[in-house]
Amino acid sequence: MTKRRDYAMDDLDRRIVLEMSMSSQGSFRQIAKRLGVHPTTLIQRVKSLEEHGVIRGYRAIIDYHKLGFEYMALVHIYVEGDLIAIQESIRERESVVAVYDVTGECDSIALLACRDRDELSMVVKQMLGIPGVKKTNTYIILNVIKDPFDFIPELPMDE
Repeated sequence: MTKRRDYAMDDLDRRIVLEMSMSSQGSFRQIAKRLGVHPTTLIQRVKSLEEHGVIRGYRAIIDYHKLGFEYMALVHIYVEGDLIAIQESIRERESVVAVYDVTGECDSIALLACRDRDELSMVVKQMLGIPGVKKTNTYIILNVIKDPFDFIPELPMDE
């Protein structure tokens, strides 16, 4: 069974996404040269990929540990109440890197980056203080073996 995508990509689009996934640094001229296309073609294709939400932005990949965030954690959050409102409240916390709406035993998972143990403790306790949060289960990240930004998608050809 093939999953439906909102945007039909051809081979050039796939090559652009792959190239931009590995590194979006450099000028359009440099990227176009690596792909063997005219810079205007690349610019038009990238703009189309952006308009369709395939490319959502560009940013540096940050090593939080090197910036002094010594405590990274995954927090499983169990909710009784308005899940969406709780997720939005958690999302707004300064130390929260990501919030995921998940299936399984818990209702949501948050990724935290904290400078020290006291900050981690405070953020988890703040989460527990949100009305509707029943409990949390915190997992300290010891080492990052593969970062989500290391994932380069294999894009199938459209049929």
